[in-house]
Amino acid sequence: MSRHSLAKEATRLQARLEALNDARELAEGVLPDDALGEVLHVLERASSRRSLSADHTVVGFFGATGSGKSTLFNAVNGAEIATAAARRPTTSEPLASVWGVDGSEALLDWLDVRQRHHAAPVTDFADESSGLILLDLPDFDSTRTANRETVQRLVGMVDVLVWVLDPQKYADAAVHNDFLAPLASHAAVTLVVLNQIDRLPEADVPPVLESLKGILARDGLGTVQVMGASALTGAGVDKVRAAIRQVVARKAALSQRLSADVSRASARLLEASGAGEAAGVKGGSKARLAEELAIAANVPLVVDAVGRSYRLESTRSTGWPVTRWLIRFRPDPLRRLNLRRAANPEVNRTSLPPASAPERARTDAAVREFADAASEGAPGPWRASIRNAAREGREQLPDALDQAIAGADLRAGKKSWWWGVFNVVQWLALLTVVGGLGWLGVLAVLGYLQLPVPEVPRVEGWPVPTLMIAGGVALGILLAVTAKFITAAAARMRAAAARKRLTSAVADVAGTLVVEPVEVEISRLKSFNSAVKAAAAA
Repeated sequence: MSRHSLAKEATRLQARLEALNDARELAEGVLPDDALGEVLHVLERASSRRSLSADHTVVGFFGATGSGKSTLFNAVNGAEIATAAARRPTTSEPLASVWGVDGSEALLDWLDVRQRHHAAPVTDFADESSGLILLDLPDFDSTRTANRETVQRLVGMVDVLVWVLDPQKYADAAVHNDFLAPLASHAAVTLVVLNQIDRLPEADVPPVLESLKGILARDGLGTVQVMGASALTGAGVDKVRAAIRQVVARKAALSQRLSADVSRASARLLEASGAGEAAGVKGGSKARLAEELAIAANVPLVVDAVGRSYRLESTRSTGWPVTRWLIRFRPDPLRRLNLRRAANPEVNRTSLPPASAPERARTDAAVREFADAASEGAPGPWRASIRNAAREGREQLPDALDQAIAGADLRAGKKSWWWGVFNVVQWLALLTVVGGLGWLGVLAVLGYLQLPVPEVPRVEGWPVPTLMIAGGVALGILLAVTAKFITAAAARMRAAAARKRLTSAVADVAGTLVVEPVEVEISRLKSFNSAVKAAAAA
């Protein structure tokens, strides 16, 4: 692979690692800790490996007891380096055979491989310029726990995995289920060697290899290179060397291994999360939430009080002056609720009754319904997260809604322009009645005292004082009736305006305590899905 291609691959890998880390951070508190822990382990391992020698390729030999793994390791090395035995495993800790010592020490320290052998050049395979490190590892089915843990650790750390199988146990479920199948995404850095083919009749070798390829295909490793070899006779050893040499020469194993790790971690995250996007917050659901919260917060009671308060004030200003004073003994509904003044920062509480159990249940139901609608389509863990976000502000809702109602401008102190006109005319009508009564009173006194009584002007035969009294009373009654109809219409308009302002105030509270947290979680899910998609893009 050219230098340009390697740089491009490294840049792409960096972008995928960053996307994977973004997905992990976004999923904190939503997905299980074990899934996030696996991803963090991949990120830390990738960071560590990329900080070490990129000129070296680490190839690990893995196999079960009796597979001839160490014997094959020696054959590939062209020297007796690893100790081999026919019946019992003897590899108790990793052994490294190194071509190109410079720069390998820190890498081997990170791998925790203490046994290191400076290998001699092997023609057409490896020399000091190769940067090749071959590892002979303990048997993965070792009876020693420490050996199995070493294998498990290095399976996740080496750049290239060489699986050494034998004709008797090549279909063993342990190696396929526990190792090969979980590493299906690592086909590009996996080689499979069917060792000890000398134990098979020559005619049986091709069918056994085909059988092995079929099993690997079911494991998701249908593209891996499968070779037959015999470490004892040397058959196929050159093919194994050639395959390793080809992988090392491309200088891409490191990036491919880490890329496969990122793909696997992305798949693990997606498996833990589940696929899907949330329906999101719709205008109708927001309006429904605000409406339900408004009812639960006694907004209808306040709206009714606004209308009744307006009617009371209107009657005080436009009613018949002789009787309107009686209205002053009736309490103002808004004043009783501590809402008589216009919006005032000092008014931060109402005298509305506290939320009862049905009202609290209605609030909870409204929040739950809103969260369910917004989270529809989201994967299970994220749906739960969205619902939790909606419920977090639930305890603050009653107090916040009360403050919003207390701070809403209900225009309680605003007077209507027509009140003044009706008030002046009412007083003029009253003065007219008083004038007529006074006129008749004077005439009555003069008659009682037997004094000359002046002639009373008449209109169409009706005495003017009488007409003044009748006209003033009629006008007063007409004004009072007219004012009542106008008041009723204006009260409805004032109540409707108050309802609109109160609902808007409730909607603002719902937006802060319910809608915004839900939108944050939905946006978080969207970003997570985007990050996982970017990380999985191999």
